[in-house]
Amino acid sequence: MSTLESERNQNILIIILSVVIPLAVAALFGIRIESLPRLGFLPPIYATINGLTAVLLVLAVIQIKKGNRNLHEKLIKTAMIFSVLFLLMYVAYHASSDATKFGDTNFDGIVSEAEKLVVGNSRVAYFVILITHIVLSIVVIPFVLFTYVRAARGKFELHKKLAKYTFPLWLYVAITGVVVYVMISPYYPS
Repeated sequence: MSTLESERNQNILIIILSVVIPLAVAALFGIRIESLPRLGFLPPIYATINGLTAVLLVLAVIQIKKGNRNLHEKLIKTAMIFSVLFLLMYVAYHASSDATKFGDTNFDGIVSEAEKLVVGNSRVAYFVILITHIVLSIVVIPFVLFTYVRAARGKFELHKKLAKYTFPLWLYVAITGVVVYVMISPYYPS
């Protein structure tokens, strides 16, 4: 197989993954597996993984600016592994637990008008952060994969051009993942 053909196949695979992953997560999000034990311990773990991913991304940028390509690569690979771990835990949690509703202070699964009044405008802020987090977590998938493949193929100029967009998107997704957790954590049932 020629290099061009191999690259084309990788690009097709990235596009397929970029479509299949969000669709699979969306499909699995609506499935509650009753036989699974409730995995309520996972949200603080996957929020921590998001936070660590953000730290790794910043450290990776610092290392590449210092010219330390090997450490940069290791940090990025670790951030990618953390992102996959986050995704697996996120899906497992939502497959085993009912969705938590922001502002549901009595944990009945319904946010009443009285509960909405208690949380006030923080509800709007929560949903703005959550929606941008979700949308950009979908958008960032092909960016991360294409950026990584460009570096793996030694196309560092193309890698660098794409990384200028990938880094802030991925960092935003990682940080807002933590923010979303912190904002909704009071409403998780104990």
